Amino acid sequence: MVIAATITMIIAMTFQIPYGTYGVLYALTISRESSAATASAVKTVIIAFALSGTYILVGSIFFVGEPILRFVWVVGSLFLTFYALSASSSYIAATRFGYLVVITIPLWDSHILPDLKLTNTLWAIGAMTIASVITLVIELIFARLKPWDDLVESLADRLARVEAVLNGTGIDRPVDDKTAEEIARLSVLGTSRLRRILQRASYSLHRAEQMGAVIALTGRLVDLAANLANLGIHPSADVDRKQIRDLADVIGSIRADLLGGRNPPPVAFDADTVRGVPLLREMQKTTSLISDAFADTQPLGAYSSLPPDASPAWTLLKADAFSNSEHTRFALRGCLAASLCYVIYNALDWPGISTAVATCLVTALTTIGASRQRQIMRFAGALLGGAMGIVAQIFILPSLDSIAGFTVLFAVAITVTAWVAASGPRLSYLGVQTAAAYCLLNLQEFKIETSLVGARDRVVGILLGLFAMWLVFDQLWGTPAAREMKRMFISCLRLLAEFSRGSRSKGVKPPIDLSYALRETIDNSLDKVRALADGVLFEFGSSRQHDLTLRSRIVAWQPQLRMIFVTSAALLKYQYGLPGFELPKEIRVTQQEFDESLAQTLEGIADRMEGKAQRSDESDLQASLVRLERATELYHHREPPELSSMQMQSFLTLSRRIENLAASLDREFGWEDY
Repeated sequence: MVIAATITMIIAMTFQIPYGTYGVLYALTISRESSAATASAVKTVIIAFALSGTYILVGSIFFVGEPILRFVWVVGSLFLTFYALSASSSYIAATRFGYLVVITIPLWDSHILPDLKLTNTLWAIGAMTIASVITLVIELIFARLKPWDDLVESLADRLARVEAVLNGTGIDRPVDDKTAEEIARLSVLGTSRLRRILQRASYSLHRAEQMGAVIALTGRLVDLAANLANLGIHPSADVDRKQIRDLADVIGSIRADLLGGRNPPPVAFDADTVRGVPLLREMQKTTSLISDAFADTQPLGAYSSLPPDASPAWTLLKADAFSNSEHTRFALRGCLAASLCYVIYNALDWPGISTAVATCLVTALTTIGASRQRQIMRFAGALLGGAMGIVAQIFILPSLDSIAGFTVLFAVAITVTAWVAASGPRLSYLGVQTAAAYCLLNLQEFKIETSLVGARDRVVGILLGLFAMWLVFDQLWGTPAAREMKRMFISCLRLLAEFSRGSRSKGVKPPIDLSYALRETIDNSLDKVRALADGVLFEFGSSRQHDLTLRSRIVAWQPQLRMIFVTSAALLKYQYGLPGFELPKEIRVTQQEFDESLAQTLEGIADRMEGKAQRSDESDLQASLVRLERATELYHHREPPELSSMQMQSFLTLSRRIENLAASLDREFGWEDY
């Protein structure tokens, strides 16, 4: 990140490229989870900038000469931008399109020659395109020098910390302070960064589902280990210490398999709970589920007419772009806030605070909590970056007289901001905004800046944008993150119920290809639930305590829901009767009854969360599993069997696992009001 941003800065300053500051920022923000992800992001950025530039130039031809028409065009463009943020299937493309529109609005309002406006607009596109290409080249070079999987490395690091805690407990030795501090840090950090890496990685759909479950389960394991370290357990019995060491060995084996590119084999632990060590049984169960996530190694796409694990065809807009009124409401709120800022800075003839409009754009998220999180990071970043820039202007830059010294200073500042930007989604935006403030102070002019007016105007503009966002977004059709998190979790339950029914969900047996859309929807929805949970922390009010309690429960339930999803995907081969997985008629009937009972259990949980029904009796699901096992046992007496005993055992293992997960989840909901 530092190398790409520094090279971009040198090119921009050497050739005096306008808007070079924004090019430096894009060199920091482009995805680097894999070479393929970076190439895809760069392609998306370049296309979005080209479309945005064309839109700006066409608009200038028709509207730049008439103030009233120009105002209408600006307001309409802001509405279109915010609508694209909500309705577009690519958030990256929508933000890049809108950002170029927003930063060039003050340019076309300024009183300069038209050809200079045109030249600067084209340079804005060129600067950010050059930065994107430089970033891609640097990424490809690093990928050749040291190929690695950042996601696997991060998972292995977390498992190593858990293993260290268990090894210390297993020999009746207090967990050292360094290990306890590190496991506590990882617990607080959570898995948001890992989930972002997975979203941008070039995994197949099947592998992404497996890794998504492993991420959630590893996060749960880290939380349990952090609690175990704080308890200061001293197991007295030899059997307790042995089981703790055995668990540590299993986790070490899983870690080695992941680093070696192998699927961890299934593991089983003693059924006897270790009574002297709290949380150990829960850790054993979680570890077993991690290995179970890799049990189904053959992707469903192997039997599809599509390429293996192919995703549905990409579309510009979401399926509900024109039917969901929420997109229009979001666009109206964003447009109103940004237009208010536009009117204010023009009425005051203060173009320096035009950053208010950009603030509205980059902090506009679908929930109040998520928007507040982004707003806090933007304001804090502006203060930190501004302070860094002012210190550099006063104490360091007057002593520099060459591009070499300026480059060293820039690289040091960007290293600090890039370190924060790479820390994880919760703080990454702080790093980006700190870099933005520093660069806007020291890279706007092709000389040493001697005035602090720019720093003042930027802070005032951000404050104006934040005030407009609070006035409009929080008060007009605002959606609390807690409510949206609950709604999304309920949606995941209902989607999983539909998914578990397989081919009968639509009344006929559909092609395998049609399952991809539903699988991707569920996977994305589970990610959104966890992201919304972070936004809940930034919401306040009379219901805060209830919302935080609900958040903690949903975060704890999500790993189980992930495993239900992964196991359901593994059972689809039997539901569809794919070659080599055809179930006999008598087993297929009981299997369909089991799938229906599972779906009803999940829908019952969703109903209770919505307050529609009482807690259902889980014995229906257990009874359907018993009937399935009985039918399978009778089938084994047939000669010759249509399926091998190994295949039937795999089918039963998957069915038992999903019944256990669903029944456990059902029990945890109880009769409480959610």
